Amino acid sequence: MKGVVYTEIKVIDGSFSVCKVTDFSEVDPSKKFNFISATDEEISLICLTENVPDNFTERIDGWRALKIQGVLDFSLIGILSRILGLLAEAKIGIAAVSTYNTDYIFVKETDLDKAVETLAEANYKIIRKGGAE
Repeated sequence: MKGVVYTEIKVIDGSFSVCKVTDFSEVDPSKKFNFISATDEEISLICLTENVPDNFTERIDGWRALKIQGVLDFSLIGILSRILGLLAEAKIGIAAVSTYNTDYIFVKETDLDKAVETLAEANYKIIRKGGAE
């Protein structure tokens, strides 16, 4: 709908890495923007590139983070789905992480401008450090 702003999306400063680590021994949980996932097959970490621990076994650098602003109630339906659909239509690959309060979307640094433009054209308010777009 033209003229309707769906929600605000903030571009998080810094470059991120997606990596696998051997264990938690070198992961510093006090660092901001640590997204840790442990399954029966792996321990994955998305963090600021400057905070990648030495015990990584694989890593992909060059990701940027988009944060859906505000606290999202669990009863809200389709917020992340709509955003991911727009990015998929624009052929932008993503990694997504949900926290208790909100969702984060990671896009390759080379796709950041295209992602921001795609979402802004769909009436999302984009917030960068210097203000909104």
